[in-house]
Amino acid sequence: MRSLFWRILASFWLAIALVAGLSILLMHILNQDTWILSRHPGLKSLAEEWTQTYESQGEEAAQAILEQRKQRYHIDVQVLNEGGDPLVRGTFPRRAAAFEARQNNDDRRLPWRRLTVEYTSPKSGETYLLIYRIPHPELDAWHRESLLRPLSALGIALVVLTLFSLLVTLSITRPLSRLRGAVHDLGQTTYQQNSLAKLAARRDEFGVLAKDFNLMGARLQSLIGSQRQLLRDVSHELRSPLARLRIALALAERASPEERERLWPRLTRECDRLEALISEILTLARVDSDQASAEEVDLGALLVNLQKDASLGCPEQPVQFDGESLSLKGWPTMIERAVDNLLRNAQRFNPEGRPIELHAQRQGERIEISVRDHGPGVDPEHLAQLGEPFYRAPGQTAPGHGLGLAIARRAAERHGGSLMLANHPEGGFIARLDLPLEPGAAA
Repeated sequence: MRSLFWRILASFWLAIALVAGLSILLMHILNQDTWILSRHPGLKSLAEEWTQTYESQGEEAAQAILEQRKQRYHIDVQVLNEGGDPLVRGTFPRRAAAFEARQNNDDRRLPWRRLTVEYTSPKSGETYLLIYRIPHPELDAWHRESLLRPLSALGIALVVLTLFSLLVTLSITRPLSRLRGAVHDLGQTTYQQNSLAKLAARRDEFGVLAKDFNLMGARLQSLIGSQRQLLRDVSHELRSPLARLRIALALAERASPEERERLWPRLTRECDRLEALISEILTLARVDSDQASAEEVDLGALLVNLQKDASLGCPEQPVQFDGESLSLKGWPTMIERAVDNLLRNAQRFNPEGRPIELHAQRQGERIEISVRDHGPGVDPEHLAQLGEPFYRAPGQTAPGHGLGLAIARRAAERHGGSLMLANHPEGGFIARLDLPLEPGAAA
């Protein structure tokens, strides 16, 4: 497997090397003569200096400039006018000129490099042709010296750019490595939420990704923990009715026909309890696993039907409904189960003859559904644990398995809302379902 680190680093470095190499290559191939004329110290500005001297001081002064260049840089110079006639003696010997003529002006067979440049005087308007002849050893020595600085600068630039590429590559691959480690830990259920704290503090795409990953990891860990706790609670809750069934069956096997007749109602009652418990457990599981799409819910009609059902099932505890014609987008079955469980929970503790109060009202972009009973309420120290699966407050004698409030809470969370449980200031207990108009909307 090829490392992303090396691929990114190699891509940066190769791009830099190619640009630098092509720049040098083009400089030598396409602009070689121009580069020598503009860079060589013996040729740079020579045409301009000679022309000014020639026009202002005469031939002798102009010839002296050419001889000085000859002594210092070993460069022979000829200067011709537009007609091809020499204006000064120059420094190119006649024997060398004859040798050059015999070689048919072939630079490959000559011991010098010939360069020509035309210069037009801005003062007189005359055009001069300057012919330069540089010996190859002199030109090679200058090439080595002149290329040393660009190559050194290029080397330094490559080192700096390589370090820069290294930093850029590390800034990309190190966060990916941390995310990979976090994914591995999450798969092994050893994920720690603070393992990506530094990465989440970054103000770039990796920081946003780390924050989302932290939220996902926390959510998954919470789900895994709740599922494990649910399995433990389910096994504990199922053990009791199964144990009672076994005892009743053992007694029925040794009992007489008359005693068996008395045991059958007990067996039926235990089977009904077990079936009700399993039904509630399945309902709790469906709330988390239901993948149906949200739909428009006529909340007013749904609550009216629940009011009628609750009043019909327990006529001594009427349900008073006070609500507007409300609607929201969500899962009607979940909302129905949640409110129905809150009403059933209220009926277990509400005294006979006192109505249960059901309210629904819109508050901004949210809807609050509240169910209040007039029972004894719950001790404040136990309020925080209400809504956990299979939790029942100490001293509670009403029938139930402790799943009704858990189902209501899961349904609210699935919609992006919450379930708030509290003792009412005027007595009794109140449960509030806070739901957004759109599922998943932030509070």
